[in-house]
Amino acid sequence: MMLPFYTLDVFTDQPFAGNPLAVVLEADGLSTAQMQTIAREFNLSETTFVRKPVDPAHTAEVRIFFPTAEIAFAGHPTIGCALLLAQLAALAGDAVSHIVLEEQAGLVPVSLTSEGGTRQATLTAPVIPYPRPCEIDAALRARAVDLAPADIGFASHTCGVFAGGPAFLYVPLQDTKALARARPIEPFWSQLMEAAGVDSAYLYTPGEGADFQARMFSPTAGIPEDPATGSASAILAGAFLAAGTLSEGTTTFALRQGVEMGRPSRIGLAVDVLAGQITAVRVTGTMVRISEGRIMVPTP
Repeated sequence: MMLPFYTLDVFTDQPFAGNPLAVVLEADGLSTAQMQTIAREFNLSETTFVRKPVDPAHTAEVRIFFPTAEIAFAGHPTIGCALLLAQLAALAGDAVSHIVLEEQAGLVPVSLTSEGGTRQATLTAPVIPYPRPCEIDAALRARAVDLAPADIGFASHTCGVFAGGPAFLYVPLQDTKALARARPIEPFWSQLMEAAGVDSAYLYTPGEGADFQARMFSPTAGIPEDPATGSASAILAGAFLAAGTLSEGTTTFALRQGVEMGRPSRIGLAVDVLAGQITAVRVTGTMVRISEGRIMVPTP
């Protein structure tokens, strides 16, 4: 038995940039172990499996996997999958402007629009970002990313763990030069992840050609570096709120990621705030189809 699949580059409108994604269709009969095996075969940062929705009022149920484990929510699989499903629906003669995906973290609504001839998708995060208590030694967090303590932090931004489905350690850096030098260094990296209670760190700084430029490292999850992390971009809103970066109403940001990897990505972030609290977070992106084919179903 063979299943249809597509590979996409997400958070870009240029082939071979952005974040690669595999989308496997007709995945209803697959077990969790089979999906994990296929995700290891693609060996991309994430592979998404599309299944019939539990509620027929929704578009699809999706399961999302790292090469090493399943995750409850992720941005570039959601954006890429929604745009692909809309493209396939259009080929069948059905114009789609709204999609609802059932993910483990909850329902994820996605709106589809066109700008300058490019189709883009905007997801609404299923969980409002929130801080998670964490105390980390300043020297350790610097050693773990091969930087000096003076490179860490800018303005009112400080290190912290924030969650919203997945959780990330957020590390603000002084400038893009420090961001370019950063790299995980053992054994300090594993010590940092254990202290933070996460497996990923999102480093960010005021950007060039964007509001902020970022890198995301997650080697213990099988992702040495991720060129575009939609979930971390959404949860970044929590770090922005803690730093006093957000105003009442809606604040929008342009984010860049993947520059240092040679896979530049552009991510749009919008955050709604009411009475000093986040009420909604939206992430916007585009995608390019790269390949399609059929993949064997692993033996149960």
